[in-house]
Amino acid sequence: MKIGDVSFWYADIGLPETRRPALQGDTTADVAIIGAGFTGLWTAWYLLQEKPDLKVLLIEKEFAGFGASGRNGGWCMGTFAWNHERYAAATSRAAVLEMVKDLEGTVAEITAVCAAEGIDADILPSEEMMVATNPAQLQRMQEEIAHRRHWGDGHRVRELSPAEVAQRISVPGVLGAMVVSGMARVQPAKLVRGLAQAVERRGARIVEGTEVVSYDKGQVVTTKGTVTAPIILRCTEGFTAGIEGHKRDWVPLNSAQIATVPLPPEAWARIGWDGHELIGDMKNAYCYCQRTREGRITVGARGVPYKFGSKMDANGAPDAETIARLTAVLHEHFPEAAKYPIDHAWCGVIGVPRDWCATVGLDRDTGLGWAGGYVGVGVSTSNLAGRTLADLALGRDTALTRHPWVNRRVRQWEPEPFRWLGIHMMYQLFGIADRREARLRGKPSRLAAFGNWITGRH
Repeated sequence: MKIGDVSFWYADIGLPETRRPALQGDTTADVAIIGAGFTGLWTAWYLLQEKPDLKVLLIEKEFAGFGASGRNGGWCMGTFAWNHERYAAATSRAAVLEMVKDLEGTVAEITAVCAAEGIDADILPSEEMMVATNPAQLQRMQEEIAHRRHWGDGHRVRELSPAEVAQRISVPGVLGAMVVSGMARVQPAKLVRGLAQAVERRGARIVEGTEVVSYDKGQVVTTKGTVTAPIILRCTEGFTAGIEGHKRDWVPLNSAQIATVPLPPEAWARIGWDGHELIGDMKNAYCYCQRTREGRITVGARGVPYKFGSKMDANGAPDAETIARLTAVLHEHFPEAAKYPIDHAWCGVIGVPRDWCATVGLDRDTGLGWAGGYVGVGVSTSNLAGRTLADLALGRDTALTRHPWVNRRVRQWEPEPFRWLGIHMMYQLFGIADRREARLRGKPSRLAAFGNWITGRH
């Protein structure tokens, strides 16, 4: 088993053989973007689409796509994954529904850009299928369906019976499933690498191996020199805590994945999954799975959820306990896969704001902007964030810049050890709740609701 090496997705296509040159001393730009992941790259792409002569510089500590953009589960969803009521309370229900609509359009937008730019990212239109395997999960699933119908996704979501699920895939003990249409499976490292090349073709400059130490109005201080720019956009998502002055802005929450070896045709004949649906479950500590291009199964979930002091993983390497947990999830949902070895295990971080709601913004007085806090749905959300951030940077008043997440600011996370204790307690309660629900086979456990309350997740 290969452990770390950034992610399986890079093992699939190969890590960059050479790095783009680092910043060579002081320089200037019209727009400086900190971070060359999906958010920063999409922002650059749309900036240069509107103003091809703009001098756009992306500053990357490692290499383009090193973070969550090249490690995620490959779910391109186009869904609103945060607390609708919180956004509506600050704006209106109508404003939230408009944002729900625009998020849905991101899947088609990403697909269209890939086609136009010749980016082969294994994009395959599909659906999300969240399975319920006990009565508590089934109740939670039905409540989720009703919630999504209330908030503008009624045309995308439907419930499947156990027989209907069995026609698609073999998962033991299924009592039903929620299906959401209009999604796509992607190979994220292919997507982010292709997007970086497309951005460069449009005239952007990407410097790698250049760590940002701090930034303020008009300048970005790096280990390789200072960048002077009137507009500076922070697009660092889960890596934000590493920048001076931003330690408590967003928590870097860990998520890990495993990938099997390619399964033979006889295994797939028993599993099914011909539609390549994005498979998850309705546990409180949920999982996310995909069937890859070459016939592997990837399974992702939370392992050790958070490292004390917002510390990061070492090159995507998860611990042994996390790998064991993920393997147990794989064998629970796909017992046929237990016959075959795990080929790769890796991990990464997602950015989580204190209210668990994503945000995009720009302070016109300072020229400092930001985007992120996607809480695990960044593949598609980053596209809308990039479009919005580009409009804000260009001073445009558009429908995108009036969405309820624009200029949304939330309080910082608590200092240590309180945030470590709170987050770990939440996930401990999730685990206890899932075990009780499986054993008692009754209503959803109140322990999960208490866990959510501790950290403000719901």
